[in-house]
Amino acid sequence: MRTVQVSEITENIKEMCIEANHTLTEDMEQALNHAVTKEQAALGKQVLGQLQENLRIAREDTIPICQDTGMAVVFMEIGQDVHFEGGALEDAVNEGIRRGYKEGYLRKSVVGDPLLRENTGDNTPGIIHYTIVPGEKIKITVAPKGFGSENMSRVFMLKPADGMEGVKNAVLTAVKEAGPNACPPMVVGVGIGGTFEKCALMAKQALTRPLNEHSEIPYIKEMEEELLERINRSGIGPGGLGGTTTALGVNINTYPTHIAGLPVAVNICCHVNRHSVRTL
Repeated sequence: MRTVQVSEITENIKEMCIEANHTLTEDMEQALNHAVTKEQAALGKQVLGQLQENLRIAREDTIPICQDTGMAVVFMEIGQDVHFEGGALEDAVNEGIRRGYKEGYLRKSVVGDPLLRENTGDNTPGIIHYTIVPGEKIKITVAPKGFGSENMSRVFMLKPADGMEGVKNAVLTAVKEAGPNACPPMVVGVGIGGTFEKCALMAKQALTRPLNEHSEIPYIKEMEEELLERINRSGIGPGGLGGTTTALGVNINTYPTHIAGLPVAVNICCHVNRHSVRTL
């Protein structure tokens, strides 16, 4: 049994909130650099160059990549042999978010009631997902999610007869409807299977998978590649101003489902696709 003080969780999440909002992950930066060399439209290439410059300034001057520093989404994979001491784990996670957004001078975007709309003032509470896994390690993923792209996400409750083509059409429909509102080039996370809420969670998690890692399921890998190609033929382009780079990646997660259903969720993220991952 490994004992972990919750203060360690707080400190790491504080640092990760700041890190994710100021620097792109290596796979995202590589994908953006690659897109600049492949973009065929002059205006699209110019927009991508401006995005690269924005990233450089954010990194060098410690300025947030985007003014919408997001609602903090936290995935916790906790080894079953870990014992936490020093307080409640969820309180520690939210304290890390609170400190990260205050000490990092990040915009506070969370309202305490979805209808009364009064800002909580510290970007808490976060959205926290826990998974218990074997061992005694803790994997934390912090993914601040801006709502320009979040608002463009969709859930489709398809019929089993809709099959693979129905799934592809659902993804392409979501992307087409998102258009420029999701700040392309976007990353498209897709969840197929499970239930209404499970497919949405899988789509969110898919956004945190490195873009250079495809699904281990051969036909899903092929679908990821096909959808990326078709999305980039849509003409939406960087910034929605036209071009051949509408998406940097399509990541698909799947799960068993009921004989009567085919749930599909599409969670879209903008070109920064912010996230930070640490294993303690």
